[in-house]
Amino acid sequence: MSTILIIDDEEKLRSLMARIIALENFTVIEAASLQAGLKKLTSQNIDVVLCDVKLPDGNGVDFVKQAKQQFQLIEFILLTAYGNITDGVQAIKNGAFDYITKGDDNNKIIPLLHQATEKVKAAKAKAVTIGSKSKYHFDNIIGQSSSIKNAIQLAQKIAATDINVLLLGETGTGKEVFANAIHANSKKNNQAFIAINCSAFSKDLLEGELFGHKAGAYTGAAKDKKGLIELANNGTLFLDEIGEMNIDLQAKLLRVLENGEFIKLGDEKTTKVNIRIIAATNRKLTEEITKGRFREDLFYRLNGFTIHLPALKERKEDIGLLAHYFLTMYASKHQSALLHISSNALQALQQHEWKGNIRELKNVIERAAILTDGKEILKEHLPYELQHTGNNTTDSLLLAAIEKQHIQKVLQHTKGNKTETARLLGIGLTTLYRKIEEYQIN
Repeated sequence: MSTILIIDDEEKLRSLMARIIALENFTVIEAASLQAGLKKLTSQNIDVVLCDVKLPDGNGVDFVKQAKQQFQLIEFILLTAYGNITDGVQAIKNGAFDYITKGDDNNKIIPLLHQATEKVKAAKAKAVTIGSKSKYHFDNIIGQSSSIKNAIQLAQKIAATDINVLLLGETGTGKEVFANAIHANSKKNNQAFIAINCSAFSKDLLEGELFGHKAGAYTGAAKDKKGLIELANNGTLFLDEIGEMNIDLQAKLLRVLENGEFIKLGDEKTTKVNIRIIAATNRKLTEEITKGRFREDLFYRLNGFTIHLPALKERKEDIGLLAHYFLTMYASKHQSALLHISSNALQALQQHEWKGNIRELKNVIERAAILTDGKEILKEHLPYELQHTGNNTTDSLLLAAIEKQHIQKVLQHTKGNKTETARLLGIGLTTLYRKIEEYQIN
């Protein structure tokens, strides 16, 4: 059963929505402010947040940007009394699943919640990878900049050892690729490589995933379950987003690192393991230690060897190489001619800040490839913010015209497949339908 958090300061409206949503077999939690909602997100296992835009202690559009950094797999749907194009576009850019108008779109809320919860379920399934072979090797890491070369050389040197590794870097810098490559070049490369995104689970769920349980440990635990730590025995365990782990769980993980043992939920005896841990985070753990959110002793245990993965803005000379690689992937996938990038478009790519790093660049290149009619990607095929880097003034009419053109092009590319179009545009399906109606796109 999926859990929905409603954040709205209008008590009667919030209670009414809660009753309606609960009838659809959702668990519903309520909060009257962003601060109260944030506490619920921290303490409860939330799947989707239904949030008002205007609240006493802040703006929902800004809140999404902050919350998505901390709760990456939770989906956010924004509700507004007075919708406008600029806010809607910004909400989607900030990571919202959708942005809908109160009253006008009330009949869309339930279908939208089902779509969002399905996306969350799929993302959580991908948050755990269990395998014996690495998907990536050092040859898969593209770049000629000194910063990425230094990171690769460090990783190659320590790969053959059993030392624990801490990978530091922003979201989208390739931490999982490096973890796979280190395992592939280690003595344990014929053993299990197991990865888990710690930010995808609440404290209780993460504890069960990592440590397993005995039958009867809690309601619903019908049989014994091996945790990922036990499954990774003699191999490598990759803990992505370790900075999101609850401090109580950190103590249990510390015992694994110190003694190679742990106790399953509901068990009385210890289980012994021999594993190498590669951890990764986009947080500054020294600051988290100062704030009391991360154990200093665990940090030093994990920090056997630290590798900093550079942000894309720190290796702009690699943008051309990466863009060409993604275009090659696109041509292979769609069996089409290889596209080239114009000098103006490449300059715009190199001037961009790339807050989403390599992952964001990949999405931009894929969309640009769809929008071009020729053999070359031009500056006009890039998103509005890349075309106007350094210009803070946004003309709503111009933005709307560009958005309409992009939607039309992507719809043509997908032959009218609206689900695939929404995925490529990075918006919710309901938002796409509303945009088609708003712009009168045939």
